[in-house]
Amino acid sequence: MIHRQECALVAAHAVQFPPTFSPAKINLFLAITGRRADGFHELLSVAVPVAFGDMLAVEAIGGGRGERGQEAGDQFTLACDDSAVPLDGTNLVLRATAAFAAATGLAERVHFRLTKRIPIGAGLGGGSSNAVAALRALNGLVGGPLDVQRLAELAGSVGSDCPLFLHDGPVLMRGRGERVWPVPAGAVTQLRGRRCLIFKPPFGISTAWAYAKMAAEAPRHYLPAAEAEARVAGWTAGETSTEEFLFNNMEGVAFAKYLALPMLLEVLRDEFGLAARMSGSGSACFALLPDDVPNVRVAAIAARIRELWGAGAFVTETKIL
Repeated sequence: MIHRQECALVAAHAVQFPPTFSPAKINLFLAITGRRADGFHELLSVAVPVAFGDMLAVEAIGGGRGERGQEAGDQFTLACDDSAVPLDGTNLVLRATAAFAAATGLAERVHFRLTKRIPIGAGLGGGSSNAVAALRALNGLVGGPLDVQRLAELAGSVGSDCPLFLHDGPVLMRGRGERVWPVPAGAVTQLRGRRCLIFKPPFGISTAWAYAKMAAEAPRHYLPAAEAEARVAGWTAGETSTEEFLFNNMEGVAFAKYLALPMLLEVLRDEFGLAARMSGSGSACFALLPDDVPNVRVAAIAARIRELWGAGAFVTETKIL
């Protein structure tokens, strides 16, 4: 525990902090292997951060309430350029900030400004990434009292997939997502810098709904843990290409209800030869792009997506970090 007075003294001299990048993630491999006694699901996943994401800035410490923000208690405020983002205590930025204050004794007022680009309800980890960006920014502002392990513990208490964003590259996730390891270096070379297209229909998918549906229809959607581990081991050993490795068994429940998803992925495979999958619980999907694909080809793919999903479809090209 860091004493409240110590944090206040450091914070008094740190009224601004450079904006923190908050990346989106995609799940190249996501195997839900079963349900645990505590109600959570056991999983094995390879998740990668991408160069597309949000920006989170600390506007003030020890100052006023800031601009268009709403209070979370008396201490922390948040403003966002997306009116769909909640600004109360349900927002993971404010939940992470409250956890940080409880762990360190931070007593100063904190105001965040979130520039939102990651779509909501997409399975791209936007809220979790924002929470970790807040933890990192706060830890820097008050002189770094928490080491990486303690930050990971706080992140895991906020959300199952938060800890992955403390890593600056591809990771393996186990447990409910809170147990995280870097992907072996040999496999990282297959990933870093790979171009990918991320696209989302105008609707989102509730993560809670998707997991509940899997549990209700178990065990037909689950992948045995031994098989999941074998697939990951084969890929990390270089026995399987990344395109062949792509997998997500949450697609089963999502595709049965949202037929627009499998329809489009089939079109992308048949017409453009793309390896495409859903990320997380959806509704965002992604496709790995060949390194030599020209921009005009990418534009044609994006146009096809919007033709099938409507003008409200979100499409962006990015790279794996």
